[in-house]
Amino acid sequence: MLIDARHPEETRVAVINGQRIEEFDFEAADRKQLKGNIYLAKVTRVEPSLQAAFVEYGGNRHGFLAFSEIHPDYYQIPREDREALLREEAEYAAEQDDHHDEELDENGEPRDEVAETGGQHDEPTDALRRKRQSLRRRYKIQEVIHRRQVLLIQVVKEERGSKGAALTTYLSLAGRYCVLMPNTAHGGGISRKISDLADRKRLKSIMADLKLPQGMGAIVRTAGLKRSSEDIRRDFDYLTRLWDEIREKTLASSAPMLIHQDSDLIKRAIRDIYHRDIDQVLVEGPEGFADASRFMSMLMPGHTPKVVEYSDNVPLFQRFGVEQQLEGMYQPVVQLKSGGYIVINPTEALVSIDINSGRSTREYGIEETATKTNLEAAEEIGRQLRLRDMAGLVVIDFIDMEVGANTRRVEKAMKDALRNDRARVQIGRISAFGLMEMSRQRLRTGILEASTHICPMCEGTGMVRSVSSAALAALRALEAEALRGRASEFTLRAGDEVAVYILNRKRIELAELEELYGVTIVTVPDEALIGPNFAIDATGAPPTKKVEMRALPAPVRIEDDPDDLVETGEDEDGEARPQAERGERGERGGRNKRRRRGGRGGKPGDEAAGEGNEVAGEGSDVPAEEGETDTVEVVARDGETSAETEARGEQERGERKRPRR
Repeated sequence: MLIDARHPEETRVAVINGQRIEEFDFEAADRKQLKGNIYLAKVTRVEPSLQAAFVEYGGNRHGFLAFSEIHPDYYQIPREDREALLREEAEYAAEQDDHHDEELDENGEPRDEVAETGGQHDEPTDALRRKRQSLRRRYKIQEVIHRRQVLLIQVVKEERGSKGAALTTYLSLAGRYCVLMPNTAHGGGISRKISDLADRKRLKSIMADLKLPQGMGAIVRTAGLKRSSEDIRRDFDYLTRLWDEIREKTLASSAPMLIHQDSDLIKRAIRDIYHRDIDQVLVEGPEGFADASRFMSMLMPGHTPKVVEYSDNVPLFQRFGVEQQLEGMYQPVVQLKSGGYIVINPTEALVSIDINSGRSTREYGIEETATKTNLEAAEEIGRQLRLRDMAGLVVIDFIDMEVGANTRRVEKAMKDALRNDRARVQIGRISAFGLMEMSRQRLRTGILEASTHICPMCEGTGMVRSVSSAALAALRALEAEALRGRASEFTLRAGDEVAVYILNRKRIELAELEELYGVTIVTVPDEALIGPNFAIDATGAPPTKKVEMRALPAPVRIEDDPDDLVETGEDEDGEARPQAERGERGERGGRNKRRRRGGRGGKPGDEAAGEGNEVAGEGSDVPAEEGETDTVEVVARDGETSAETEARGEQERGERKRPRR
C-alpha cells in the first residue's frame, strides 16, 4: 500500500500488485468527504409529493431525507403505534438474517438470476428499506414530521451537481471488524459476503456473547472473518464508546451542527482497504506517517511495524510507476494486451463501455478472437470500475459470440472480476444484443468528477461549431438585433478565428446589413471569448430608418387536372395487391387497377384474358362526376387473343378519359 501525503492539498492511496494498481483512492483538501458524517440537523421543508423532507445540516445544499429513512422515534404519533412499528422492523430484520443461510446454494452463492457480488454488505439491505416503506404506508410524512423539527442524521450519499446529499436517520459507525447501528434493531448480523455456513455460525455465536442492548444492532464485516472473539469485542467496545461521545455532544449542541466527522483518507484506507496480505504500507510525508502509525497501533497493534516512512528523493508514486497508470484514468480508451481495447463513456444516465478487438489477430477464428478479447476485457473492466469509482447503471457492449458456453464464460469472468469490489454490485446476464447491465454502489466521488471541470470551449459536449457556422450564427444574431431597432451602433466581439473569418469573407454581408437597417457594425477580436462564442454590444440612439415587414402573398391553391392523372399498371411480377388496399383505393375514387379474372376451374384463355382486366373499387358503382375517370372492366370475347383484348381495353379507356362537355 502506497500513501502519498506529501502535499496538504491532496492525499492519495494506491494498492499495487507488482507494477499494477489494484485499488486507488484520493481526497482533496477543498472537497472533504461528507459520507459517514453525523450532523444535528433541522427540517426546512416537508414535501408531500415526494414523501421526503429537505434538511439543513451545514452542507452547501439542503440534504434530501426520504420518508423511509426516518426512524419512528421521530414520528409524532402515539407511543403504542411507534413501538408496534419498531417491533415489526425488528422481527423482519431477524427473519431476513435467519433465512439468508437457506438462500445459499451448495457453493455458498445466492440463488439469484441477478448476481450480487462485491461490497462489504455492512449496511441495511435494500429489502429492509423496502419493508420500512411498506410498514409505514399507513402514515404520510406531512402527518408525522413537521418543519423546524430537529433530527440526528448521517450522510449516505455525497452531493453531486445540483443534487444535495442523501441523508438517513438510521446511523451506522464502521469499525475494523464490525459495524455498530445504534438505533437499528438488527441484532447480531453477519456480512452477506461471508457465505460459508460454518463461519457464519461461529460469528453468530460471537455476536450473541456481546449481549447487544435493546434497539441496537451490529454486523460483522468481512475483515472479521478470521478474527477471534477478543478482536471483535475490542472493536465493538471502541464503537460503543464512540457512540456515547456522539450522544453527549448531541445533547450539548444546537442544529445545524457537525457532531461526528468520519475518518480521513489515511484512516479509512487502513480501516477498509488494508488486509493482512499487504506486505508493507509506505507513507510519504511526515504528518501522514504519524497519523498512519498512530491509527494502526490503535486498530491492529501487531501490524504497526508494517507502516514505514518513505523519504527518498524520487517521489513514491514515480518510483513504483503509479503516475503513468493514473494518467491513463483520464483517457476514455484502455488498451488490452491482446491488441483489443475498451472505450469508457460516462453519461448522465449511465456508464457505457464498448469492447473492440482492435489489432487482436492471433486466434484462428472470429469466435475465438471474440471470446478471448471479452474475457480479457471483463477483468480490465472490473479493475477500471474500482479505480475510477464509476457508479450507477453500467452497460457493457461485448463482442458478439455465437456459442452459449462462451457467453457463460464471459459472465463468470465478469463476476469474478468484481468479487473483491468493496462496492455493492448487481450483475445481469448478457442479452441477445450482447449487452450486460449492472449497477454499482457509489463509494466516493470519482476521480474524473473530483479533479476535472467542464471544458469552456465545448461546454462538455465534446464538439465545437466550425468557424464558418459560428460566423453565420453571429451574423444572424446581428441582424436580429438590428431588426429590433433599439440601437444604431453594434459591436460584435468574437474569438480570433471567427472575427477574422467575418472580416475577410463577410464584408459584403456586413455592408448590406448596415445599408438595410441604417446601423453601424464594428467587428472586434476578443481573446476572452473562446471557440464559437461571441457577444454583441448595442449602443446609440434608435436608427431613423425603419424596416417595414411586408405581408406574405396569399397561398395559391392548384386543382388537379383530370388529364394529368397517370394510370398505374400492375406490378411486373403480376401479383395482385391485397383486397384491403384495392378497397381503400376504390373508396377514394382511385385510379384504374388491373386484376386477375380467372376463377376456379377457369379456362386457360380466361386466365390469359384476366391479365388485361381491371378492378373497380367499392365506389365503382357510383356514377362518375365531372372531371373524374370511370373504371373500365374489359372481358375477353370468344376467339379473341390477349393482345387484342388489351388493345380494345386501351381504346375504351381513352374514350372514357375525354372531358365531358
